[in-house]
Amino acid sequence: MRKFATKVAGWLSIDSESGVTAIEYGLLAALIAVVIIVGVTLIGTNLQAIFNYIGGKLKVPGT
Repeated sequence: MRKFATKVAGWLSIDSESGVTAIEYGLLAALIAVVIIVGVTLIGTNLQAIFNYIGGKLKVPGT
């Protein structure tokens, strides 16, 4: 029974970094997603303004 308890304690040990690495990768992925969302939002807003400006300068034939 003592061997089993030692083995379980080893599994739950903080020395194991696989869980920490998974959390780090998750945080990194979340940060990258936030940066992409913010970038696409800003670019989309700027593109919409540019297209509206260009559309306002174009003359429609026949009017």
